[in-house]
Amino acid sequence: MPALLIVAAALWGAGAGLLVPRAAHRLSVEPEEPWRDACPAGHPFTGPARGWIGTGRCADCAAGAAAGTHVAVGALVCAVLAAATGPRPELAAWLLLAPLALLLAVVDRRVQRLPDVLTLPLAAAAVVLLGGAALLPGSAGSWTGALLGGAGLGGAYFLLFLINPNGMGFGDVKLALALGVVLGWYGWPVLFAGALAGFVLGSLYGVGLMVTRRGGRKTAIPFGPFMIAGAWAGLVLGAAAVA
Repeated sequence: MPALLIVAAALWGAGAGLLVPRAAHRLSVEPEEPWRDACPAGHPFTGPARGWIGTGRCADCAAGAAAGTHVAVGALVCAVLAAATGPRPELAAWLLLAPLALLLAVVDRRVQRLPDVLTLPLAAAAVVLLGGAALLPGSAGSWTGALLGGAGLGGAYFLLFLINPNGMGFGDVKLALALGVVLGWYGWPVLFAGALAGFVLGSLYGVGLMVTRRGGRKTAIPFGPFMIAGAWAGLVLGAAAVA
C-alpha cells in the first residue's frame, strides 16, 4: 500500500506540474498589468476555466513554456510527501496544496511577485483542509497548532516587513501565513525548522550570486521559492518524525 500511495502521489504531482506553465505564464506580470490572456506567440488561450486550465502550449502553436521541469519537481515533491506522511488524513491536504505552492514559486522566480490571488487562497485552503483532516481518525497533527503557527510565522514576517520593507515584500508576509499554518500542524519545532531552512537556502543563494559576481549585497532576489522549499523540507521531517 505505501508504494502504491507514493506512485499515486507522484502521478498527481506530475499531472499538476504539467498545468503549471500556462498559469505561471498568465500570472507572471507586473502589479499594474492585467493577467496575460495569450501565449508568447499571441494566440489567445482557450479551454476550461476561461483558458486557465491547460498545458503551457496553446492549441495553435508550440510556443508555450516547456513543462518538463515542473512535471519532475511536482512528482518528486508529492512522492516525498507521501513517503514521509503515509496514509494519514493530512496527506490529502499536502497533495492539494503542493501544486499551488509550486505555481507560486515559479511566478515569484520569474517576476519577484507573490500575487494575492494565489497566497490568500493558499492560506485559506490550508486552514480548511487541515481542519477537515483533524476531524478524521489517524491524523497526527493539531489544527490549533496550525492556526497558531500561521499567526506566529505571519506575525514574524510582518515584523520583518515593518523593519525593512525594501528587503521583505508584503507578499512574503501573506505566504508566511499559509506556510505557518502548514508547519504549525506538526508543532513549533517543525515550524522553526521550516522557517529557518527557508532563510538558510535564501542566504546560500545570495552568497552564490556574490561569489559568481552575478549580484551584490543589495541585489533583490525572489524569496518565495526558498520559503516554500524550506517549508517543504520542514514538513517532510515533521511528517516522518511522527510516522
